[in-house]
Amino acid sequence: MALMPVSDALAAVLAGAEPLPEEMVAIDEAYHRVLARDAAARRTQPPQAMSAMDGYAVRAADAATIDSKLTVIGEVAAGRPFAGTVGAGEAVRIFTGGVVPYGADAVVIQEDTVADGKRITIKEAAIAGRHIRPAGVDFRDGDVLLRKGSRLTERDLALAAGMNHPHLSVCRRPKVAILATGDELVMPGTTPGHGQIVYSNGYALHALARSEGAETIDLGIATDTLEATTVGIRRARESGADILITTGGASVGDHDLVQQALRDEGITMAFWKIAMRPGKPMMHGRLGAMEVIGLPGNPVSSYVCAFLFLVPLIRALSGRSVIHHRRERAVLGRDVGANDQREDYLRAHLEERDDGTRVALPVNHQDSSLLANLAAAQVLLVRAPFAPKAEAGTPCEVLRLPV
Repeated sequence: MALMPVSDALAAVLAGAEPLPEEMVAIDEAYHRVLARDAAARRTQPPQAMSAMDGYAVRAADAATIDSKLTVIGEVAAGRPFAGTVGAGEAVRIFTGGVVPYGADAVVIQEDTVADGKRITIKEAAIAGRHIRPAGVDFRDGDVLLRKGSRLTERDLALAAGMNHPHLSVCRRPKVAILATGDELVMPGTTPGHGQIVYSNGYALHALARSEGAETIDLGIATDTLEATTVGIRRARESGADILITTGGASVGDHDLVQQALRDEGITMAFWKIAMRPGKPMMHGRLGAMEVIGLPGNPVSSYVCAFLFLVPLIRALSGRSVIHHRRERAVLGRDVGANDQREDYLRAHLEERDDGTRVALPVNHQDSSLLANLAAAQVLLVRAPFAPKAEAGTPCEVLRLPV
């Protein structure tokens, strides 16, 4: 099978990926969930004109000149409106959040008055509408303020509560099952034997999937046997996973059994091998309704492929309105050589100059096993297939890594 371009591979992964069914959740459980439908205000905010300051509600015409004297006829506090009407020569003591009483059209702040019993003297002329929040200045009943496909922030939840929504309709979280393969893998905290390595891929994959709003299922590590790999795949299906991620066993060696196990289980393989570096031996297919992404075993390859393909897939299934990573402009911080037929994703540091220019400085060693360089990088520097040699200062494109 020929190497598939990255753009074609991503299109294949996303083909047919529709938002999962919606469900209603309490607003305090909706953080970072994705709205399944627009949310409109169920009330007007504020419902009446309210004072923005502590002071006196007055008729602006009565307080238009310095040393005007007014009679205080009552008091307004938040939640305790004044029942009467402000007439000529009258004022009502008012506190922040209090409903502006009928007849008043301005608020004079308390610092601009001198009080003497039931009388006040104006020391700063009133202006109609000053220090008043008009009814509906924030939003009005029926205003659509939260849109379908939005991933809800803490600010969105405050808005939804203010709009009087105790529950919100959101898309179900995708379930991502992660299966590692390899006799050489041992868990962190143990002492590796000769030829063994400490398992690390899964921790990044679980965290990445969860950060995008998915639920994750840990299927552990399968040994390099067809039986163990098949058991792991079947457990993913039984768990109701929407996505199965395998890591390792995607190459062509005698012990790389993932593709065979998947084919034996009836998977329809969309592709195997991508024209990218790192991550050439990645595969994708579907097993019934379950999406399957087979990631390489090298930790950098595994992470970069998950970032480029798994993240958009989770976003699509979650119902997000924006699913693709945004490329940003930068300039090269050092010379880079000509590229071959594979699209390169170089781990790089990103520096921001005082003039706002972003400078991408690729790390010196780009081997796909080097976790320290991956952890230290802020961006992936994208190099197109067959890109010519480029000198420092040449414009380039980068993808920001999660922080």
